[in-house]
Amino acid sequence: MLISPVSVSGVTMHGLSHLQTGSTLEALTQATIILILAVAIVISNLIVVATYLNFKGPHEVINYYLLSLAVADLLCGLFIVSVSVYPAFYGEWVYPDVVCRMVGYLEVTLWSISVYTFMWISVDRYLAVRKPLRYETIQTKTRCQCWMAFTWISAAMLCCPPLLGYNKANYSKETNICMLEWGNMAAYSATLAILVLGPSVISIVYNYGYIFTMMRKVRSGAPIHDKEYATALAENLANPSHVMSFALVFSFWISWAPFIGLRLYELIAGEAIDNPLLHFAAVWIGILNSFWKIIIMTSMSQQFRLLVRLLFLTICCKTKGRLQAELIGLDPDD
Repeated sequence: MLISPVSVSGVTMHGLSHLQTGSTLEALTQATIILILAVAIVISNLIVVATYLNFKGPHEVINYYLLSLAVADLLCGLFIVSVSVYPAFYGEWVYPDVVCRMVGYLEVTLWSISVYTFMWISVDRYLAVRKPLRYETIQTKTRCQCWMAFTWISAAMLCCPPLLGYNKANYSKETNICMLEWGNMAAYSATLAILVLGPSVISIVYNYGYIFTMMRKVRSGAPIHDKEYATALAENLANPSHVMSFALVFSFWISWAPFIGLRLYELIAGEAIDNPLLHFAAVWIGILNSFWKIIIMTSMSQQFRLLVRLLFLTICCKTKGRLQAELIGLDPDD
């Protein structure tokens, strides 16, 4: 049977039209998902930052670490997620190459800051349990702020080669985000991974292992000879910030586990997995972690819920907000 050129052309044009429609729908869906994530991340972390900055009352030291995490997530939402919406719709990078390089640099830097901050949170919680009688003299507000300044500066310097032109950033059409190419700098990449992940993972595992071991001992009624220490330890372990901070750390690593596992598999196998949807999901599930933090803090911290409530009371009715703050011993910042 003969097929006329007209019918072949018609089928071909119909197929191309169908592919273009499917491609446009996929791009629109992914761009919409990224836009929703951008709005959710920016708004949620603005609330966290405003909540902690608005009050000058008796904050725990851990709140300054949580503020640092919120600032890092806010920058991620503003300069990484938001910038990816427009290219996701068009399927290509529409900004200058220097912007792509900056996005790649910010990704690594902010991720390193988050990992280091979780390490300091675990150290803070460890000291609160290990030295309950001396904790307030060891972990002061000034010392905490110095550690966070050191963290931001050291992370910015460790990840600076892309800014100096030693590393390239390419736009990934699979994930709709600019990512650094680490293959041409294997030695630097391995060193950076060791410096960031090495001390952080070891500290987190050891510190929370010690904390949960002490929780189990106290609950089981194990004898502690120093009564003053035992009382201070029991009061400290009753603080929900221990479990909340662990939940934050756990959610962070669970969120990034698909991406890390995918990259390790491709590295070991020596070939990339040809599944754009899998790559897209792995990256953006990890970035979604920047939104989960406010949900964990709201559900597990009564103090945070109260501070958020007072923030909105202060915004809606400043006098009422002041009155509520005075009743609980907090001093809102004018």
